Amino acid sequence: MRVGKILLALLAVTAAAAFGGYRYWESRLVAPIGVSEPTLYEVPAGAGFHQVVLDLAGRGILDDPWAFRLLTRLDPASVPSLRVGEYRLAPGMTGREALALLGSDQVVTYPLTIPEGWTFAEMRARLEQAEKMVQETDGMSDAEIMAALGREGEHPEGWFFPDTYRYHKGVSDLDILRQAHERMETILTEVWEGRDEALNLPIDSPYEALIMASLIERETGASEERRAIAGVFVRRMKRGMRLQTDPTVIYGMGDDYAGNITRADLREATPYNTYVIDGLPPTPIAMPGRAALEAAVNPEAGDTLYFVAQGDGTHHFSRTLREHNAAVRRYILNR
Repeated sequence: MRVGKILLALLAVTAAAAFGGYRYWESRLVAPIGVSEPTLYEVPAGAGFHQVVLDLAGRGILDDPWAFRLLTRLDPASVPSLRVGEYRLAPGMTGREALALLGSDQVVTYPLTIPEGWTFAEMRARLEQAEKMVQETDGMSDAEIMAALGREGEHPEGWFFPDTYRYHKGVSDLDILRQAHERMETILTEVWEGRDEALNLPIDSPYEALIMASLIERETGASEERRAIAGVFVRRMKRGMRLQTDPTVIYGMGDDYAGNITRADLREATPYNTYVIDGLPPTPIAMPGRAALEAAVNPEAGDTLYFVAQGDGTHHFSRTLREHNAAVRRYILNR
């Protein structure tokens, strides 16, 4: 009887110790991590669970790496499969929550904004400055980039949709270009297929709509004017009048443009100078947004044939050359 009581006592002590040890182990798993502010942590390629736990402990983020090594033995099903990438650890997060985060898809992303009306050259310059982006196109010509995108021989201007793109570390500039190109193709197709064919537009293809939209985008930043600008361009084309839009002159001048256009520049024959050539230029001159694309295929009805900048971001529209010349004197020459 006495031996039995001793054994029962020993079993009780052992069970209590085991239970206490188990509870202590659990408490270590849910102890707060050692960060006082949001902290960036990167799971490198090829890193295993034990390696990351030891690294976190070495950085003072985890206090008890043994508790997590034990987790792989006692409860392997709850051990997350870590994913490569950057993650933001937050104060108050437990060790288990931190490791669960490192196995999630909540990687840190960075914004990259390409404004409407930018050129492809400006987009390339922005990509070169993008934080933590792989520069895969470094040293490549525009033609080589288009070939890498599967668009060999295609002029790049206008073909990349302006928007804010989010990316994570390890994404390349070519990845963003591919995404922006595919978006432009999709949106251009949607807009072209949704046009009203009864309007009898003087543009015959989605690419011509893209060119027209780029002119509209460069002419005005006022959303309420886009369809009015498109209406002027369409009416001039139908009447056989040249478009005479300054942004095409500037684009054709390239690096020679120094901020002003002279009379000589207006007479200079370039493939893009719409004071000299008939119809549309051979390619877009910028990256238009969706609103400009929609305006290109849905111009505003009316009888205006001219417009001039008023100096406040909007334009004065005129029906006759006489009225237009008076507006030029008022808004340009006098200023």
